[in-house]
Amino acid sequence: MRSTVEALEGNKVKVVVEVEEAEFEKDLDAAFARLAKEVRLPGFRPGKAPRKVLEARIGQGYARDEAFREALPTYYSKAVIEHEVDVIAPPEIDITTGMENGPVTFDAVVEIRPFVTVDGYQDLEVEIPSITVTDEEVDEAVDRLRSRFSELQTVDRPAADGDTVTIDIAVIHDDAEVPGMTTDEYSYEVGSGATGIPEVDEHLDGASAGDELEFEAPYPGDEDGEEPPLEFTITVREVQEKVLPEPTDEWVSENTEFHTLGELRADYRSKMERSRIMNAQTTRRNKIAEAVAELVDADMVPEAMVDSEVENRIQDMAMRLQAQGLSFEQYLQFSGQDRDEMLGEIRESAGTSARLDLALRAIAAQETIEVTDDEIEEEIADAAQRFDRPAAELRDEFAEHGHLPSVRADLLKSKTLDWLIERIEVVDEDGQVVAPDALELPEEEEPADQPGDAVADSAADSAEAPVEGRDNTEQDSAAVQNDDIPDDEHQDDAVLDEEE
Repeated sequence: MRSTVEALEGNKVKVVVEVEEAEFEKDLDAAFARLAKEVRLPGFRPGKAPRKVLEARIGQGYARDEAFREALPTYYSKAVIEHEVDVIAPPEIDITTGMENGPVTFDAVVEIRPFVTVDGYQDLEVEIPSITVTDEEVDEAVDRLRSRFSELQTVDRPAADGDTVTIDIAVIHDDAEVPGMTTDEYSYEVGSGATGIPEVDEHLDGASAGDELEFEAPYPGDEDGEEPPLEFTITVREVQEKVLPEPTDEWVSENTEFHTLGELRADYRSKMERSRIMNAQTTRRNKIAEAVAELVDADMVPEAMVDSEVENRIQDMAMRLQAQGLSFEQYLQFSGQDRDEMLGEIRESAGTSARLDLALRAIAAQETIEVTDDEIEEEIADAAQRFDRPAAELRDEFAEHGHLPSVRADLLKSKTLDWLIERIEVVDEDGQVVAPDALELPEEEEPADQPGDAVADSAADSAEAPVEGRDNTEQDSAAVQNDDIPDDEHQDDAVLDEEE
């Protein structure tokens, strides 16, 4: 087999493949062998009829079409791998010679990833949450711990948020008592929203012992007002406030692993600072990726790139849902989305990911950022260790199926994003420049890198030849997709709770 590649207009190339007659004869033999299992001829068991007998019975044309259908994608794939054509869509194949006999030549016109130029990345600026932990925030963390050891004390005043009230509660709906919502001497924390009905907290705030409250509230979930309202009757029996223990060294020593209040506060501050630095690192990476993606106009991204990314994401989602025992329809029901809305969000995110892909490749070219062979070998070695396979075997598999260019591209994009992170200015919410070293964790607390990220998808898909030019950009585009980063306060709480 011989192949050449010719550049065409509009981000397309023509791959010309020539297959010698003797080589294609092997494909014809294989086609006749497959047909022999399907065609029933008198005197022959299935699959045992000789090729000459089959040729006489069905002709060579049918078998040749079968050989074209099976063999041409393989020849095309080999040519794409050989010339490292960065395809992003299925090819349009046209057989130019050999339709009836002799050697076979065909053209494959295919769309390739466009090369763009990117300006303005040198002047980008992104904002991140403040990483400063104030004394007041440390006080709040200590108070949350003290609250766990609090005691309730009856008070002679109106209830306020955080107080606990003892109440008798009766709820009527459509002239009938609501099961589970009518009880006596029920302890309830004002402002907790535990009932899911805001009117309950609104009326209890400011109520005193002995008060009888009567009010109505909309039936939960009844947005159209078709259901009769809920009728509440609440008698307040008692109001109690939390009494927190004094934050003394003695109390700290008795209830924590620390000996003094100062040690406890220092530990809280350290954990909160670490939490905020980690959050800031993630936010910085996400926002830089978003800003860089915005430098590429949406009309510069071929629809084929977006279509491929959408398909990959839907397949990944289907696999994750299947692993959880959920169907696509069940997921839509649980998430409260309709199909068109969800697909629209996926497509929008896929478009941003495709823009980031083009931007990072362009910046790498403009700044002469390269990936060395040693870096690729190191990445494959890390992946081999993760998959518990010999590195040489995994590398040969990647090479055979044409995944090495994807590995190099993913590493290049990751390296380019890291290069940008080192250079793009970062400011906090007050507009103050954040020094790069302020966003570094102490060396012993640096999270370990996850090896093999750039080749994880290739390892999973190594049985597929890159006929459709799949090139996952999840490692970089994940930064754009991550919309559920916890805010500082919640993340601080999570870290402190985990440590305690």
